[in-house]
Amino acid sequence: MKYNLEIMIKRSAVLVSVFFTLLLCTEKSFAQDPHFTQFYANPIYLNPAFAGSHRCPRLCFNYRNQWPNISGTFVSTTFSFDMRVDAISGGIGLQFLNDDAGQGTMSITGFSGMYAYQLAITREFSMAFGFEATLRQKKLDWSKLNFGDMIDPRYGFIYNTNEVANRQVVSYPDFSAGVLGFSKRFYAGFAVFHLTQPEEGFLFTGSPLPMKYTGHAGAVIPLDGRYGQSTISPNIIYQQQQDFRELNLGVYITKGPIVGGLWYRNADAVVALVGFQQDKIRMGYSYDITISKLGIVTAGSHEISLQLLFKCRGHRPKFRTVSCPSF
Repeated sequence: MKYNLEIMIKRSAVLVSVFFTLLLCTEKSFAQDPHFTQFYANPIYLNPAFAGSHRCPRLCFNYRNQWPNISGTFVSTTFSFDMRVDAISGGIGLQFLNDDAGQGTMSITGFSGMYAYQLAITREFSMAFGFEATLRQKKLDWSKLNFGDMIDPRYGFIYNTNEVANRQVVSYPDFSAGVLGFSKRFYAGFAVFHLTQPEEGFLFTGSPLPMKYTGHAGAVIPLDGRYGQSTISPNIIYQQQQDFRELNLGVYITKGPIVGGLWYRNADAVVALVGFQQDKIRMGYSYDITISKLGIVTAGSHEISLQLLFKCRGHRPKFRTVSCPSF
């Protein structure tokens, strides 16, 4: 038993050393953005052109716990607010993002402000053009890292490492833009994030945050002749960031206040969703069922959303809202 334990510790030391050598000493590394499954419950994260698309003030909260059974799970949270402002012919939005990986070993915090100019092209078709400015901070907690020289073959991690801590906080501005076109029942949009590809490396240059491209389209089709009472909504969303590509195919079915949804993500996961929507509140829960080689050991991914919708003051502006899913 003792011999086996020593072997396991030595192997762990080798793996840890190799991993962090690659992490800290490679010439280039590329990151990916935090991911959310309830795309339309987090609209201005999907596309800044959605800012003000509900017309009245809207407050959104989103929480995602990805792969909770795996050590070092990914936990992402966003808070956002957006509304239409007639005086500037568009919508404004504010968003806070926090993303923790490895139980806080690495974290990303971001504050975003966005503006979307809204334009009626015809009596049936409108467009919105959004721009987003973000201040991000990426942090590495050096105290939570383990290195090979910290391990004793018998007692485990008992020594201090000789590795020298370098820069542990990186802050940078970031910019994104998007466009959205919609009618009463159809909508489509495209967004580009990280337009300037900001540098986010801790120990070296050559670690830009690659641009992310997002394309999305869908429709809301009434089933009972009364729009908004019972509907079906097919959707497609494609995202690409560096070599990462993701195709999402989904459908929502709404009957009164109850919403059910099903998404398929390119050979990676099947997502089941249930939601409740009333006049001023919308709540949703989704579960990602992992179908890739990772299997059930990940325990999938859990996501919760909450939206609070407020009444508008004053007269009703001449602006067509976007009829799209809420989850």
